[in-house]
Amino acid sequence: MEQLVKIFAQRLIKAGLANEDGRSAPLVAGLDDELTWNRPAPETRVLAPLFDRLNINSLVFFRPAAPFDSLMGYLANEALDSGDPTIQPRDCETRTFLHDLPVVDRFDTDSLAQALTRRKSVIIMPRNEDDFDGPAILAHGNVSPEQGFVVTSSLCFACFVKFFTDYLEALERQIPCPEMTRVFNGVRTLAEQAAPQPPRLTPGPLDTEDSVYRAVIQAGKATVDLGLVDSYFGNISFCFDQTLYISQTGSSLDHLTGCIAPVPLDGSTSAGLTASSELSAHLETIKRTGCEAILHGHPRFSVILSMICPPDQRDQCPDRDHCHIRCPEKRFVGEIPIVPGEVGTGPTGLCNTLPAAFEHSHGVIVFGHGLFTRGKTDFTRAFQRLIAIEEDCKARYFTRIDELLKFQAGHAR
Repeated sequence: MEQLVKIFAQRLIKAGLANEDGRSAPLVAGLDDELTWNRPAPETRVLAPLFDRLNINSLVFFRPAAPFDSLMGYLANEALDSGDPTIQPRDCETRTFLHDLPVVDRFDTDSLAQALTRRKSVIIMPRNEDDFDGPAILAHGNVSPEQGFVVTSSLCFACFVKFFTDYLEALERQIPCPEMTRVFNGVRTLAEQAAPQPPRLTPGPLDTEDSVYRAVIQAGKATVDLGLVDSYFGNISFCFDQTLYISQTGSSLDHLTGCIAPVPLDGSTSAGLTASSELSAHLETIKRTGCEAILHGHPRFSVILSMICPPDQRDQCPDRDHCHIRCPEKRFVGEIPIVPGEVGTGPTGLCNTLPAAFEHSHGVIVFGHGLFTRGKTDFTRAFQRLIAIEEDCKARYFTRIDELLKFQAGHAR
């Protein structure tokens, strides 16, 4: 357990979610024969009793690194001021996995235990405790510290997407408050950082089963290393010799060794039972397009732009509360289509919307969910498209921000 808690503390730091030193360093605990922490800290006095109050075996606690600290602090204060102490993002991960993000204004065992009996995580934002720097995040697991890592990573992603989506929508409506603008200006430089250069991936054609496994593992790790997916979300597949090699459900894309399911296209084995929940969408896309490689990540600005809708159009839309499953508009970012769709095979499933959109594009954005790209003989082109589309979405977002600010400044004179 000692090694495990240290591993996941380092993964939080590597992901850019937590800082390495000081009070902002992550605090991870695991319960085996005894309770083990990755480091000593005064916060354990409040956190350790949670193991007696809850049916858990692990905790992850940290004060988020920039830019998550500022934007999460703004959202937490806004939630507390509203009288409903929850943050309610609209992205797919939150809808299906977190539901909402509770906020508490006290760092004590009772408050934390009460929040964690209802949800997997809580944001801590004390207002009257001089010795506590907020915001902080706390999540639990009942199997291993990996659960806390996944939840807190998803929470940071959700807050990032919500803040930048809310700010653009507030500008569209000409109602951003001074504090929101101050936070936006403070985090903009970090958010606008250019993407790193794409890695050199194994070139195709991939003509052996071993080369396919190696290429899937390599591309999955690169997707995580470049920040194009958070926690274990996203999936990847390659079709070779009438078999789809696809990441297993719940697997981490940067740790795919032993977590790739070989699914025969004719359905002759039960391997699909462990495959990604988006297996059906991958299979149908391959059938319709003849592609071999599919990458699915959750790059942040692709998700943000997918949820932006002109205020007057959204206000009048009868499906405005169901955009993720039945948006009635044909929407695009440049030439990249945005489609609705749920994970799975139901009538509003991605298996119905994604493959059809792929017939006319090498990339597809799913509302509030993420970005899919495809390639032919290896993952090189799919990866390049993933980066290029996300960079285009980021550029379009900040261009729109600047246009609105310029327009409003002109009218204020």
